[in-house]
Amino acid sequence: MTDTKATPLTPNDPELHRRIEEALDMIRPYLMTDGGSVRLLGVTEDYVVELELLGACGSCPMSLMTLRAGIEQVLKRAIPEITRVEAVQATS
Repeated sequence: MTDTKATPLTPNDPELHRRIEEALDMIRPYLMTDGGSVRLLGVTEDYVVELELLGACGSCPMSLMTLRAGIEQVLKRAIPEITRVEAVQATS
């Protein structure tokens, strides 16, 4: 019998980034209805997803609640390796 256990995904693994993008694609339509969106910037070594808040999300007073109660929960459910989601500013 072969071991069917999946190899753990590393923070730079394209498969992990694909799974995160798929989960974000489920959330984006809701953000877009209010004029916002998010962009995946990266994943840290301790599996913190770094997102840039775009459009109205960047200046919305409710963005922290959206990030924690919405985006973070969806990502953690879809990808159990994720420990946290943070909003960061993109560097040029």
